[in-house]
Amino acid sequence: MPLVNLFGSKWRLVLSTFLICVIIFELVYCQKDAQEQRTTPGRKAKTSKPKPGKSTNKGPRAVPAKTKIKATPAAPTQAFLSQVLNRGKFKKVGETISVQTGDSLELRCRGKPVQWSVPPYLEEDDDGRLTIVQHERYGLLTLVNTTGADTGEYTCYPMYCEDTDCRKEYDKAVKVFVFFPDPQELFVPSSDYYEVIQLRTNWPTVLPCQVTSPEAKVTLHREFPPVEVAVDGTDISFNVKKGFTIHRPRPYHAGALYCVASLGNLRQSSTKYMLIYVNYPMAPPAPAIQASSSSVAVGENLRVSCSVVGEQNVAVEFTWEYPGQQIGRPLYTQESISPVAGGAARQQSQSVLLVDEVRDVDQGTYTCTAQNLQGATSVSTSIKVVPKAKAKKP
Repeated sequence: MPLVNLFGSKWRLVLSTFLICVIIFELVYCQKDAQEQRTTPGRKAKTSKPKPGKSTNKGPRAVPAKTKIKATPAAPTQAFLSQVLNRGKFKKVGETISVQTGDSLELRCRGKPVQWSVPPYLEEDDDGRLTIVQHERYGLLTLVNTTGADTGEYTCYPMYCEDTDCRKEYDKAVKVFVFFPDPQELFVPSSDYYEVIQLRTNWPTVLPCQVTSPEAKVTLHREFPPVEVAVDGTDISFNVKKGFTIHRPRPYHAGALYCVASLGNLRQSSTKYMLIYVNYPMAPPAPAIQASSSSVAVGENLRVSCSVVGEQNVAVEFTWEYPGQQIGRPLYTQESISPVAGGAARQQSQSVLLVDEVRDVDQGTYTCTAQNLQGATSVSTSIKVVPKAKAKKP
């Protein structure tokens, strides 16, 4: 083969290899540049290396990949809770709304995600009428075939999420009380004929005479003697969403009460409420313990008293722990209640532990625990048992 042809063939081979390498390099570079543009939206071609800590883009800086993006909770305003009406219309809800029985209720709450709270009746058994769906930007609550029993408060809670951990933001909850007026039922139906309610001296008492229509007129009545109870707005007040509130319960409020609602020609009575007066103490008891003697000889009798001075008509319960329990010695106590002199409505409650014919096993710690409706307090004392003194010879 001629030398020129040999060198020509080699030169063409080298040139072809070089061109192929250039083409491959360009393809790789273009793919890398296209990938960078996809991962950084709006990025322009580099003109110079940016300085550390500064951005060449005038817009918002990109968030680093390792930074957790926290969900922005909805502001605590009624604007984020709306009622879905016919034909795709929305209505901002206030504190209360009314929906005719049989119609559907649709509430839309903006947030991602949100959780709902509904009246206890629906939480226990909704018969498949209640559906809650979380969409991308809002939660939707739908209740169909509504009845007067569905009357109550519906609450939307925005959720604060980090990764998969979410919790309710109670301070940003949005609420609406929904009435379902029923032409046949003025009161929300109840399965109980009597409902027992405690009248606590330290807490307002609510009689939940819940009506299905905000237009109903509601009065409070006593069963015996049959009389209407005065509602002055101070001692007793009425709220259409809650019922009657007795702000400062007293013994004379006790008894059987009920509510009467009237609307148009319809007049109905509510469930009867049996009010039981309970004088709640202001604080847990402060007992004092005292023994007849801190040192007792074998065979003698021992008395350990535990007393509490407190409010009148406040029950105090005493319990004891004593060394004789270990051998099954039975508990003998005497309890009493007596007024305290001085004019104030105070009383002394006392429990006395009796130990007859003390033995060595009765030596140790005696603990008294006094308890009332506010809590319990314990006090202790130690007893030493000494040998029986020998009688002197005449």
